[in-house]
Amino acid sequence: MGSNESARRDIRHDWTIDETLRLFSAPLPEICDRASELHRTYAAQDVQQCMLLSVKTGACPEDCGYCSQSAHFKTNLASEPLLSVDRVLDTARQAKDHGATRFCMGAAWREIPEDARFEKIVSMVEGVSALGMEVCCTLGMASERQLSRLKEAGLTAYNHNLDTSREYYPKIITTRTYDDRLNTLRNARRAGVQLCCGGILGLGEAIKDRAAMLVELATINPHPESVPVNLLVPIEGTPLQVSEAVPFEDFLRVVAIARILMPKSRVRLSAGRNTLSIEEQRRCFAVGANSIFVGEKLLTAENVPWTQDEAMMMRAHEPVASQSAHSPG
Repeated sequence: MGSNESARRDIRHDWTIDETLRLFSAPLPEICDRASELHRTYAAQDVQQCMLLSVKTGACPEDCGYCSQSAHFKTNLASEPLLSVDRVLDTARQAKDHGATRFCMGAAWREIPEDARFEKIVSMVEGVSALGMEVCCTLGMASERQLSRLKEAGLTAYNHNLDTSREYYPKIITTRTYDDRLNTLRNARRAGVQLCCGGILGLGEAIKDRAAMLVELATINPHPESVPVNLLVPIEGTPLQVSEAVPFEDFLRVVAIARILMPKSRVRLSAGRNTLSIEEQRRCFAVGANSIFVGEKLLTAENVPWTQDEAMMMRAHEPVASQSAHSPG
C-alpha cells in the first residue's frame, strides 16, 4: 500500500463512538502496539517541553467542579491580579533556559476582557514570541477578533479543553455550555490559530464519556494540533475533592487511543503527571505522548521538579520494556 493511501486510511475525521469503544475494550498490548506504530510513522519524535504559567489567578466566575480557582468554592487559594509583563517574560526566559520551547499563559477568566488587561496579554504574547518560543494562551472564551489580534502578536495556539463528553459535561460545569467551548475552538480556527484541546480523566466519567470526548476531538478537521491529557488533581474545597484515582493502565490506554485517532497531533502529558513514575511516563512516550508540561507549578497545581524532568529527558530515547510484559489485557 502506498504512503498516500496509508495516510488516508490512518488520518480520519469520521471516527464513531462505537468503534472507539472497541478500542477501549481491546487488549491493551494490542492497542499500545498499534499506537506505537502510528506514533513512529506520523508524530514528532521529540518530547516537547512546555511551561504553563498562571498570569491571573483565582476569583473565576465559572463553577468547574475540579478547579481551585473557581469563586464558587472555598479552596484556600489566594487570588492574584494580572501579572506584569516583565515578570511573565522573566519566567519565560527561565523556562527556555531549562529547555522549554513552548510557553503557555493561563488567566482565570470566563472570557477575555475588552479592556487594558487584553492589551497587556497582547504585550505578553509579543514578548514571549520575540524569545523564539511557541506561545499558547488559555484565557476562557474568546472571539475571532480577539484571537486574530493575538495571532498578529505571535500567538501559536489557543487552549480550550472540552474536559469530558457532551453528555457528562453538565455534571461538572453549569456556567457555560459545551457549545460555548466548541464555539471558541471554531473562532480560533477561523483566526488561523492552532488548537490545543483535550480532557481530564478522573471526573467520575464512564468509559463511554472518555470515548465520546476523544471522538469529539478526532472529528475536528483538521485535528487539534495539541491534545493535552490530564489526570484530575483533587483540590480540597471543590466538589471533586474526593475522587477515585485513575489506574495507570486506563490512563495509558487513553494516551494510546488519542494517538490512534489523531496520528499527527502533539499528545501532551499534563495535570497529574507528578503522580506517574518516570517509567510510567516513558511508557506513555512509547505509545504516543510527545510533550510534557514542565516547571514546579502547573497553573496552581504541584508539578514535577526540574531536576526530575531533566533526568527523565536524558533517558527519553532509551528503549522501553514491552507493553505486554506489564499490561493486563
